Amino acid sequence: MTLQDRATKAIENARHDLVALSRYIHAHPELGYVEFESSEAVALAAEQQGFLVERGVASLPTAFRATQGSGELHISFCAEFDALPDVGHACGHNIIAASSLGAALGLAAVADELNLTVTLLGTPSEEGGGGKIDLIEAGYFDDAHAAMMVHPFPQEWLDARCLAVDHFDVVFAGKAAHASAAPWEGANALDALTIAQVALGLLRQQLRPEDQVHGIVTEGGSAANIIASRAVGRFMARSTTAERLSELRSRVNACFEAGALATGTTLVIEEVGHSFSHMESDPDILAHYRRSAESPGRDFALDDELAAKPTISTDMGNVSLVVPSIHPLLMIPTHGAVNHQPEFTAACVTPAADQAVIDGAVALAHTAIAVAQDTALRQRLLQRA
Repeated sequence: MTLQDRATKAIENARHDLVALSRYIHAHPELGYVEFESSEAVALAAEQQGFLVERGVASLPTAFRATQGSGELHISFCAEFDALPDVGHACGHNIIAASSLGAALGLAAVADELNLTVTLLGTPSEEGGGGKIDLIEAGYFDDAHAAMMVHPFPQEWLDARCLAVDHFDVVFAGKAAHASAAPWEGANALDALTIAQVALGLLRQQLRPEDQVHGIVTEGGSAANIIASRAVGRFMARSTTAERLSELRSRVNACFEAGALATGTTLVIEEVGHSFSHMESDPDILAHYRRSAESPGRDFALDDELAAKPTISTDMGNVSLVVPSIHPLLMIPTHGAVNHQPEFTAACVTPAADQAVIDGAVALAHTAIAVAQDTALRQRLLQRA
């Protein structure tokens, strides 16, 4: 039996538990940094499979590190498990968590023969906070030689166009007044936010094609007959690199400043979580992933056709700048739905999604085996740490 066969057998033996884990996380959606049930479910499953589990790492209650083996080449799999407000697991993090655990199980079954250390990292709050960046800063990627995960998507892709992104709140403070009897006594914070959004809309005409700005109003006053004394919006700005993002933010911030200036209100911009970087997928690891994923029938025609890649943002980008990494997109049937839609949430808990858990786990485990057996690549990875 080949090493790949042994890894596959270990994953198949755990199929019932992996699928059950994916469905449990899907049924218990939790927001970033408070994924207590989901995180514990993944950590406990790893522990029951013989991994040494450290909970609450990097001073994060829902982060963990699970390890097997003590070999010289250290491969980490990242497990995400946070959900989105209102729509739950509309980005398939239940599939990510279960497939990464499955990959770790499969690779652990052959770790001794390949002189490997296998780590499963529980990484909180990908949807905005950036738990992987917390783990980077705390040193939990320092001794890793490669990091891997897959992400559910409506199509199969080797990688996406990953944009650097900032998340931030804008808070306008004005002065309340009677909206009919004495509106001139007030300073309208909601007007300030409206002016800023109009300015952003006009700015978009002059943005580079890859630059993006989007947001929502989270507070806009308390009653129609009271001049709004407070207005709050949550926004995201994206660009191709951190440097380009900084340039974009200067122009975006000026739009909010204009709203405050025009209305006589004050403005505070509060950064939310970490800044996410662009991503640099490791081409050699990605080539091994392609071969591993094609074996059970995955198809990368869109990559071969040089089709326009989808744009995403992820804190896995930050990981890729410190550890050779991959973040391929794993197709699940969605019947036209896209990530962050309720219909995508439903698509993440179907028989096809259950099979994607297994396919993703097998592809990642086989990729890691191929990396470990690739003498030149292994040496390159070992030299980086």
